Amino acid sequence: MKSKTSPTHLIFTGIYFVLVIVTLIPNASASKASLLGYKALCSFVPWSAIILLGLAALHIYLYQKTPVK
Repeated sequence: MKSKTSPTHLIFTGIYFVLVIVTLIPNASASKASLLGYKALCSFVPWSAIILLGLAALHIYLYQKTPVK
């Protein structure tokens, strides 16, 4: 059984999922409230979370399209 040698896409996917969680963390010292109605670490929530999830989906797609060596 041959496996894919470069887990780069999977590493980036994991990083994006961690960043989605981090952007949703409430932060009382934030300057503005997010669109969800609370002061989050990132004031662009939920758009930032959607963009990061889209990037993760792109990396998963590219990982699946990578030819097996």
